[in-house]
Amino acid sequence: MLRSTRRRALPAVAVLGGAAAIALSGCASGGAADGAAQPPESSSASALEGSITVFAAASLKGTFTELADEFEAEHPGLTVELTFAGSSDLVTQIAEGAPADVFASADENNMAKLVDEALIGPDAPVEFATNVLQIAVPPANPQGIETLADLARAGVAVVVCAPQVPCGAAAAAVETAAGVDIAPVSEESSVTDVLGKVTSGEADAGLVYLTDVIAAGDAVRGIAFPESAEAVNVYPIAPVTDGQNPEAALAFIDFVTGAEGRAVLEAAGFGAAP
Repeated sequence: MLRSTRRRALPAVAVLGGAAAIALSGCASGGAADGAAQPPESSSASALEGSITVFAAASLKGTFTELADEFEAEHPGLTVELTFAGSSDLVTQIAEGAPADVFASADENNMAKLVDEALIGPDAPVEFATNVLQIAVPPANPQGIETLADLARAGVAVVVCAPQVPCGAAAAAVETAAGVDIAPVSEESSVTDVLGKVTSGEADAGLVYLTDVIAAGDAVRGIAFPESAEAVNVYPIAPVTDGQNPEAALAFIDFVTGAEGRAVLEAAGFGAAP
């Protein structure tokens, strides 16, 4: 499980002595003059404070880290704590009582498990992004892999996600669509683990998301294949029913699904929600 935690002290509130003196003077003289504009009410009552814990699919690590930073900058009184792992692992943790305010899944099936257990409201999940698979190979591509069928060749060490993980379910779907039977050397619990096997030289190829290939830069070469269109992953996000900071959780979800979130997600290679 990948975990990133931010903690920031709440900003101190400075009281200007001159402003206080003016306010007291106004009270002593009977208050503001007729028709004078009244000072606006303090927004501190509605300010977001405390912290929220966001459980997010491993493929969202880069984008959600960036979005959490931006969200905290807009709400200095709030801290966003991030936990990244395979969606199925996160579902298990939430179901077993791990504290979380927001869950962002890499597929709809894992989100549905929490909805079925009443840990997510039935109308709560919002689709916010899509993703497709690519083949990741070392930059030199020593095995000469160019198609999905090449992954089934003898002697090619391929790594995929485990079937219960969204990227693993997608891999199985594209295999079926292409009529290809891949015999992986290992099945990993998250897409980042698959990518790690490729970048470390432990595998000749791996099935990962387009966004992971983009994030890896020159460390891998990405190979698109037409069968990926048969397994487009839709990402939903929702507040957890027992979350401790529901107002802030909803605000973060609005931020992710709004213009700011869309811009960050598109830059990372995520497609728009259907």
